[in-house]
Amino acid sequence: MEVQLIILGPPGSGKGTYSMRLINDLKIVKISTGDIFRDMATRSDELGKQVAGMMKRGELIPDEIVLKIFDERMSQPDTKNGFILDGFPRTVPQAKELEKIVKIDAIIHIIAKNEILIEKISARRICSNASCDGNYNIADISRNIDGTEYILPPLMPKKEGMCDKCGNTLYQRSDDKPDVIASRLEVYEKQTKPLVDHYRDKIPFIDIHMNRPPEQIVEKILSEIKKLGI
Repeated sequence: MEVQLIILGPPGSGKGTYSMRLINDLKIVKISTGDIFRDMATRSDELGKQVAGMMKRGELIPDEIVLKIFDERMSQPDTKNGFILDGFPRTVPQAKELEKIVKIDAIIHIIAKNEILIEKISARRICSNASCDGNYNIADISRNIDGTEYILPPLMPKKEGMCDKCGNTLYQRSDDKPDVIASRLEVYEKQTKPLVDHYRDKIPFIDIHMNRPPEQIVEKILSEIKKLGI
């Protein structure tokens, strides 16, 4: 079965975690523009050099280049069973161009309160070993906000401040501080609201509250996909 999805959600809402579990269950691939750009920047061809230069200067990649890279990625054989897009499209013009290339079956829209996101992101602890993917969260959230019950247990290391996988120290990223997170959430809201409005009446939406552990969220997403018959 071929299924073509987009996942939208604010920073810290678990999009990456949900996507990785969904691709295993649905036997599809995850297409992340961030990953594609990083891979592209290592290439020696003209487009690779162009992308590398823009990333180094901190510039936004123009839509025409994003779409060209996406089209190239879509031509690869591993996309034949379907995909989940993370980080693309980011703008309404990108969405309109995407509609000319592929048919999206559903939008997975992750919803969460900013206060929960700030608390969760601030509690992230990352392994200091660059070659290790150790990732932990020390927040233990259990409360009701505006009628929605949030039960989000922590993911603690066995030994405080030490990575379970390699034994190196854990640290908090500089952009995981509350003031920086609040700014990122504000940017996300401004960028994404027009995109949600654009898609809302065109494509089935799976609205999911980030109020339970990842395994429960993924089960709910899979159940909603099944209900849609895709």
